[in-house]
Amino acid sequence: MTSAVIVDAVRTASGKGKPGGQLSGLHPAELLSQVLRQLVERTGIDPGLIDDVIGGCVSQAGEQAINITRSAVLGAGFPEHVPATTIDRQCGSSQQAAHFAAQGVLSGAYDVVIACGVELMSRVPMGFAAQGKNPFGPAVGARYPEGLVNQGVSAELIAARWKLDRATLDEYSARSHARAAATAAAGGFDREIVPVVSANTKISTDETVRPQTTVEGLAGLDPSFADERLSQRFPEIDWKITPGNSSPLTDGASAVLIMSEEKANALGLQPRARFHTFAVTGSDPLLMLTGVVPATRKALDRSGLTIEDIDAYEVNEAFAPVPLMWQQEFGADPERLNPRGGAIALGHALGASGTRLLTTLVNHLQATGGRYGLQTMCEGGGMANATIVERL
Repeated sequence: MTSAVIVDAVRTASGKGKPGGQLSGLHPAELLSQVLRQLVERTGIDPGLIDDVIGGCVSQAGEQAINITRSAVLGAGFPEHVPATTIDRQCGSSQQAAHFAAQGVLSGAYDVVIACGVELMSRVPMGFAAQGKNPFGPAVGARYPEGLVNQGVSAELIAARWKLDRATLDEYSARSHARAAATAAAGGFDREIVPVVSANTKISTDETVRPQTTVEGLAGLDPSFADERLSQRFPEIDWKITPGNSSPLTDGASAVLIMSEEKANALGLQPRARFHTFAVTGSDPLLMLTGVVPATRKALDRSGLTIEDIDAYEVNEAFAPVPLMWQQEFGADPERLNPRGGAIALGHALGASGTRLLTTLVNHLQATGGRYGLQTMCEGGGMANATIVERL
């Protein structure tokens, strides 16, 4: 039976997603081009063998418009016959790209494919693509007459309904920075980060990790989403989501080389992991960030595994309540949850985050000898992907 394997997985260091951030001087297509080029150079594969490149990007406007993945493939110097497409499943865009890529291999449609993602929030700000227009339409407005809310308010609702207090959120967030800083200091990210060049400067260190972060420092930050009108609508909210317990605006790109195990063997390449199980689900678009729970349940049910069988869980830290809610629902081991730190420290470059999490997960499993890893990502509009991989 054909299996889809990961031959290599790489990412850029994170950049602050605002003007002056360390990656903000690069055009988004150029950033992804550099990553794609280094991915094939590391493996020695002929890029002409690649059947497709599937990229994730959320804000497909301005410099990220007109199928940015195709622009990046051409900029990387790949042969013109190598096609590319760009997809949007919000924050899970590149995780879905990895699903589509691996599923294409399993179906026999592809032998070799790259899944990737890119987002430069410094140059194409979040929300820019809507250009001030209503993207939902009247039928969605009629279905949710009180109106949907932004993700920060959804995070507030989760914190309230799962009884997560401010101290718990801040303690978790400080731990994310501490874990990421410790991993970096030990060289744990060296294999996954490929250096990129901007203005003759080589960039290979995450800019969003703050080793000096303390719970006391986070406690002094003001809530980001407090709103009197929403307080009346949702009286259970006491406003505790701050910049410190949220993922920062981030620039970044990441890419994963996927192929059939047979093709890897024929090319003399050593696979690093195998795709085991895929799941995707919709969820309440008001709470929007809770989809990680049903998606994980669906993946575990399909896999025949239990949460105890999983050696590491990457649950995207869009906001601290998300992984804490997920941990509570599954009784999961906190030591296995985002063991190298998560998006609160490493950043959340939207369309690039799915393959970034996958890259970090595969490298962690290899470093620790773990067998199974699970990745799940909450997504705008109320959706989530879940992926289980097996280290080889």
